Amino acid sequence: MRRGLVLFAALLLGVALAQGDVDPREEAKRQKELLLSTAGILPTELVVMQGEELFHRKGPSGKTMAECDFGLGKGVLEGAAARLPRYFLDTNRVEDLDSRIVTCMTRVQGFKPEEVKRDEVVAVAFYIASKSTGHKIQVRLLFPEERELYALGEKLFWARSGARDVGCATCHVSYVGRRAGVLPYADVLGKDKSWTHWPAYRYSNDQTWTMQDRIRACYGNIAHPQPALYSQPILALELYLAYHANGAVVEEWPAFVR
Repeated sequence: MRRGLVLFAALLLGVALAQGDVDPREEAKRQKELLLSTAGILPTELVVMQGEELFHRKGPSGKTMAECDFGLGKGVLEGAAARLPRYFLDTNRVEDLDSRIVTCMTRVQGFKPEEVKRDEVVAVAFYIASKSTGHKIQVRLLFPEERELYALGEKLFWARSGARDVGCATCHVSYVGRRAGVLPYADVLGKDKSWTHWPAYRYSNDQTWTMQDRIRACYGNIAHPQPALYSQPILALELYLAYHANGAVVEEWPAFVR
């Protein structure tokens, strides 16, 4: 049922955007209203429902994800995603929502690493993130591991590399206003807190993305080798961005974006 509705949504939302300058936020609102008026449900809602089912599914160990600690205690989800990435003592590393879900599925539920499906991780991430809507971003740098990863994230954000000698700041600082839909540095790391836009459903290409997917896509857009999912470079950039979003209120997770 979910896939059919999502494909239906893609057909409805496949109309090209109007020519000229279009505020991506306003356009997203318009497309969201259109979808609700025609399909009566959003893809984000469907994915959250799928994630909830997976969260309560028993793994090979006989345990559900309710036995997992996402930072606030076993099974506590309210506001948990808004505090990630963070350092976890049980794994001795910094984890974001995606990587923590993988830890839960393998260490607690007993799935083998090769049995962990990316689409299931994303669905669970959507569900858990939905429990942080209305909460403030509260990411800390208390442990040495968090501070070290933050420093790496800062370096990666401003670095220029790859065949085109570009990086995150090239688009979000240097080319703001020259490329449609690019958020300026002040928005990415400041007043608008665009960190709170992810995870999200992208209506323009019918994709469900977490921040890991967004970062990998950005690297692909600048012709740079994409970091592997759950890798240190992705976690570093996430921590850097999330820390600068501290204090922002999550208006809606998962979001509905262009």
